[in-house]
Amino acid sequence: MENPAEVLRRVFGHEGFRGLQAGIVAHVMEGGSGLVLMPTGGGKSLCYQVPALCLPGLAVVVSPLIALMEDQVAALRQQGVAAAALHSDLDEEERFEIRRAMARGELRILYVSPERLVMDGTLDNLARREVSLFAIDEAHCVSQWGHHFRPEYRGLTVLAERFPLVPRLALTATADERTVDDIRRQLVLADAPVFRGGFDRPNIFITAEPRETERAQLRAFIKRASDGRGAGIIYCGSRRKTEDTAAWLKQDGHDAMAFHAGMEASAKREAHHRFARGDAVIMCATIAFGMGIDRPDVRWVAHTDLPKSPESWYQEIGRAGRDGLPAQALLLYGPGDIALGRHRIQESPASDEQKRIERGRLEAIVSIAESATCRRRALLRCFGEDLEEDCGACDACATPPKMWNGTVAAQKMLSAVLRTGQRFGLGHIIDVLRGRMTDKIAQHGHDQLPTFGVGKDLPDHTWRGVARQLVSRGALDVAVENHGELLPTDQARPILKGETQLMLRADTVSKASTPRESSAPERGEDPVFDALRQWRRDEARNQGVPAYVIFQDKTLAEIAYRKPRSLDGLAGVPGVGTSKLDKYGDAVLEVLLEAGA
Repeated sequence: MENPAEVLRRVFGHEGFRGLQAGIVAHVMEGGSGLVLMPTGGGKSLCYQVPALCLPGLAVVVSPLIALMEDQVAALRQQGVAAAALHSDLDEEERFEIRRAMARGELRILYVSPERLVMDGTLDNLARREVSLFAIDEAHCVSQWGHHFRPEYRGLTVLAERFPLVPRLALTATADERTVDDIRRQLVLADAPVFRGGFDRPNIFITAEPRETERAQLRAFIKRASDGRGAGIIYCGSRRKTEDTAAWLKQDGHDAMAFHAGMEASAKREAHHRFARGDAVIMCATIAFGMGIDRPDVRWVAHTDLPKSPESWYQEIGRAGRDGLPAQALLLYGPGDIALGRHRIQESPASDEQKRIERGRLEAIVSIAESATCRRRALLRCFGEDLEEDCGACDACATPPKMWNGTVAAQKMLSAVLRTGQRFGLGHIIDVLRGRMTDKIAQHGHDQLPTFGVGKDLPDHTWRGVARQLVSRGALDVAVENHGELLPTDQARPILKGETQLMLRADTVSKASTPRESSAPERGEDPVFDALRQWRRDEARNQGVPAYVIFQDKTLAEIAYRKPRSLDGLAGVPGVGTSKLDKYGDAVLEVLLEAGA
């Protein structure tokens, strides 16, 4: 049995484990099961890959998406590991070859979908083999409280019944206490330890802005967040919006494409393929584009609509900066998003308990978006984690918003909504408050109302901020099923009566938050680094694999910094294992020589 530290160095090119990894690996090596909670990019995969290569037999990894499995298998093969993926896209001959390799004991790691695993044929086949461990990736999918619940994951309970002596390691990046309890119950891990890593991702600069001019806001964000080298993701609330966003980005000259659940399976696979292998590609997607992302150099993630929960948002922005280098996240939102989320929960066929939980999650993400103080502290509190001080890596820390007493302004807006009959949207209400004589105001005689013109002292964007914050506080509702009419709620009464004082955020037309200097290494304009990336791009194209499975940007940046002159020197760079040194060492040294390093 090989030493885990030696496998880590020889295969993966790392001199030591990080954080909880060593303890988890030792636990599995001793035959223990458990649940691992570790942020995206925190090194969860090594927690089962290292034991898989140390223990005798075959390790089985349950993974939810074909694209994710294929990319992980490609990465392992680059490191000299005998790995394969068993899924529905394979033809009969390919499946037969994998089964034959299993029978011969030639495979060390097998990736398999939950549907394929629980088939009697697969379980019977595994029962005849020496299985070293089961790893259940994206384990939140097993829980009905998880943000990506997959019913087929429920069948994984059978693993404890049929393989009681084989370690089971469940892994996820996001799970609140309710989800954790459900995962442990479903996978029969109630008596197994929970390994909790910190959830903080300090290399991701977080910004939240009211949605005013969406395209202009996205253009500004992409310009400041992208270095022209890494990919980006824009999450949209509808299929139509993904297509529209991709279309105007293409007109702007970006390599953009759409992704949503309504696409044909072949089109979705092609989109995953392009995203994994492209350079500065932008994916405009619904949340259907999620767990199949193994790319470490996504430099930014933007949301054009409010996510349904902090867990969803954390999981999605966590797809940026998995290599540890600086990344950015932008959240755009409006009052209609908040109202729509509330209405969907209210009208859903879910149980009262489920609705209560979902309302709590929605209100949590609303409070994060509207926060006037450190957003990261508010986000991490949702996972039971408290920062000792403000993060300095969010817009609220970099540019603290000003607060103002908006009680009178709120009374004016609520009064205007009531006096116009609660039949009009925000645009018309602002016209009334600002005293604009539009055709609609003339038609309805709203210029005769006492509230006509009482808000001339405040600009339009301030009134939009007042309305949004009244919606977030539950004092205003939006009739999303009709034409967006504003409707006061019972919580508006104490405001109108002057019984409640409202301190509101002072919204600006366009915020220009600047990310703090990150502790992660900046690449800058480095001709050696660029030469290495060009070599890697060509090599990946020749092999038909994603560029990052050859070397990650972080490894190339370290090579460019150290400028090793020998294979021994190159072997000391983190991320350069024995297999990659044998495959690419001479070529990398030649690139460095030609680049004048």
